[in-house]
Amino acid sequence: MPSNQPSSDRRQFLAVGAAAAGAGLAAGAPVARADHHESDDAQPPRFRISLAEWSLHNALFGGKLDNLDFPAYAREQCDIDGLEYVNAFFKDKAKDEKYLAELDKRCDDHGVKSLLIMVDGEGKLGDADGAARTQTVENHKKWVEAAKFLGCHSIRVNAQSDGSREEQAKLAADGLARISEFAAPLGINVIVENHGGLSSDGEWLSGVLKSVGMDNCGALPDFGNFYEYDRYQGVKDLMPFAKAVSAKSHVFDIHGIETEIDYFKMMKIVADSGYKGWVGVEWEGKTPDELSGILLTKRLIERAVAQLES
Repeated sequence: MPSNQPSSDRRQFLAVGAAAAGAGLAAGAPVARADHHESDDAQPPRFRISLAEWSLHNALFGGKLDNLDFPAYAREQCDIDGLEYVNAFFKDKAKDEKYLAELDKRCDDHGVKSLLIMVDGEGKLGDADGAARTQTVENHKKWVEAAKFLGCHSIRVNAQSDGSREEQAKLAADGLARISEFAAPLGINVIVENHGGLSSDGEWLSGVLKSVGMDNCGALPDFGNFYEYDRYQGVKDLMPFAKAVSAKSHVFDIHGIETEIDYFKMMKIVADSGYKGWVGVEWEGKTPDELSGILLTKRLIERAVAQLES
């Protein structure tokens, strides 16, 4: 793999990845086929680690990995038992029950759980054109139904819009409320990621979610997708609405520390909010390779959680 580091640093860097591979968070018991829920007697840890499929986007787009192989890869290569799909990798399969059943079977075969589907490319939920906004809501419904079929708890959507800050807040809230109303009877959450535009402004997005005011409309705080807004404040803003957490990573030093994001500070913010649930690995760096990046991110989350519990 390409590297600008001296060879000694490179060996150290790869050693960190190897250590991460052998120090994974203990995986939970295989998911029961009947209802996809954990046993009532189980006592899961406060945080469990999931894997965002985008972490493997090069392999998937390059044809080296197929979406149906994601459950096996997460379990066998990463020892991770929670899956966060990206709809781009099975874009035409939302209504294909045979395909979804096969994906679901592979999850059961490998003892992993489908958690959410990240939905992109289906229009602007805050489109200023009323007809286009309605069409966008309709476009998302099939993914709500697919999420229900797979036993997910949520779909992740984007709060894209146009106009003034106030206009965008009103329009995005309308689109979110409409798809959330559809999703509620199916037991599916609609969660918004800080994903560019005003959605990467924590104050704005938390205000939109407050205005929607629905229990199944929440947030997916992403550690990395804040640009002109302080990332730590942004996560604080969104954690009261969080139904999942995305631990984005880009660059690691030779000690296995993410150089752009203080994971120890971030995980303390997550813990202080009272959140208990899945924290998703989302590797988006260029070097090292995707598997090494995933394992480094997983290990760093584990280190941050261990510090919290010490």
